[in-house]
Amino acid sequence: MNYRHGFHAGNFADVFKHAILARILVYLTKKDAPLRYIDTHAGAGRYDLAGEAAQRSPEWRDGIARVVKARQPAEIATLLRPYLDAVGPWDDEGRPLSYPGSPALAQALLRPQDRIALSEAHPEERAALVAALGRDARLSIVGTDGYVALNAYVPPKERRGLVLVDPPYEAPDEARQVETALAHALAKWPRGTYVLWRPIKDAREDARFLNSIAALGAPNLLRLEIDVDPVAPGPHSPAPLRRAGLIVANPPYGLIEEARALMPWLTDLLARTGEGAHVVAWLTPPV
Repeated sequence: MNYRHGFHAGNFADVFKHAILARILVYLTKKDAPLRYIDTHAGAGRYDLAGEAAQRSPEWRDGIARVVKARQPAEIATLLRPYLDAVGPWDDEGRPLSYPGSPALAQALLRPQDRIALSEAHPEERAALVAALGRDARLSIVGTDGYVALNAYVPPKERRGLVLVDPPYEAPDEARQVETALAHALAKWPRGTYVLWRPIKDAREDARFLNSIAALGAPNLLRLEIDVDPVAPGPHSPAPLRRAGLIVANPPYGLIEEARALMPWLTDLLARTGEGAHVVAWLTPPV
């Protein structure tokens, strides 16, 4: 694996992904019953935005920094508070002391009775993950392939929880692996909440991916997307990533309404050219 998220930590895609992830975790923790958070490609856990990688590629300036410095309407501030509480504190530039990856976000938002199951196959990233999250009795960290781990983890004994599938998309067949993993997981645990993240670099390939996910026949699939530069050059341009998406299987009640409130504000704030675009729609409707 050559991908290192440290170069991209805190960018627009992280803000979008983690703001939605936080809303799901907030909802799931409303019930007293314990839950399980499962992360198939956990990464390094936390990222130093003053470190070499972030200095070479300071994408956080157009991501998390814009959010923490923005004047937030009351509804938006309420929706973002759990996420930003997990991120902060930050300096005058809007740079957090460190930026939490998804495992650290879950660690901050989950309760003592909950459990966190993390998989990270890359040895260096896994070592950083262990160091970043520290000693926590709720944690299990394995070096297994994320898709193999997911098959072993579901259904969790708690019967409640959230799965994040967030691979680096380095392998040419990564999208198909994600499709297959979701199909197998839904067959074993059809009521679990799953979040699939993806970069959107080619519209035709992404349409094929969406069609394949819809063809699984599962109801209740929510499609969320953000595009921070719709007028940028085509998919083969060397320009930075501008579009990313989430598929949420079995989203919590009310998530679509929260997304309809949050996504337009985030899109306008994070747009590179003063204009952005977003999608909040059912890929397959609820039943």
